[in-house]
Amino acid sequence: MSNSVAPQRWRPAGPMASAEGPRRLSSRNTLFLKRLLPLLWVMILVVVVIALFALLNHPARHELPTPLLLVPVLIPLLIAVLGYLVTRHLVLDLADEVWDEGDALRVRFAAEEERIALADIINVGYTQFVNPPRITLTLRQPGRFGREVSFSPQRRFLSPFRRSPLIAELIERTHAARSR
Repeated sequence: MSNSVAPQRWRPAGPMASAEGPRRLSSRNTLFLKRLLPLLWVMILVVVVIALFALLNHPARHELPTPLLLVPVLIPLLIAVLGYLVTRHLVLDLADEVWDEGDALRVRFAAEEERIALADIINVGYTQFVNPPRITLTLRQPGRFGREVSFSPQRRFLSPFRRSPLIAELIERTHAARSR
């Protein structure tokens, strides 16, 4: 029998601290939005292109002028490029997870993590009327993920037009941390 003491469960300090540990600030849908939705988008486009090529092999296609034969190929290509640009701009730069640890936020992109002290955040921006909504943290000094870190906050059910209370809380806490 060993005399070792069981390790204490880590508990954050500060106003956001709870007995359960760090609180998740980011949406649980980020994995779906960043990984599965683009895959689903590409699969649908592939099916559409295959269906269009099957239609082009139909005997009646010879009655169509040659420029019209390019339209079924160019439209899915245009949709793919547009979908990629929108996804890259609005979704792919979102952090996978953001956890509140009391005096800092722990940010994770894939396997990489960074702990960002609240005092190092100089601005908390919020974009509400995009899907997904996003919070952008501007840092005093660039960190592992750059000068700005964005994440999608957890959404409240049936209140898409109300500002998230998380925003005001983060603004107050970062201001208080900087003035210490």
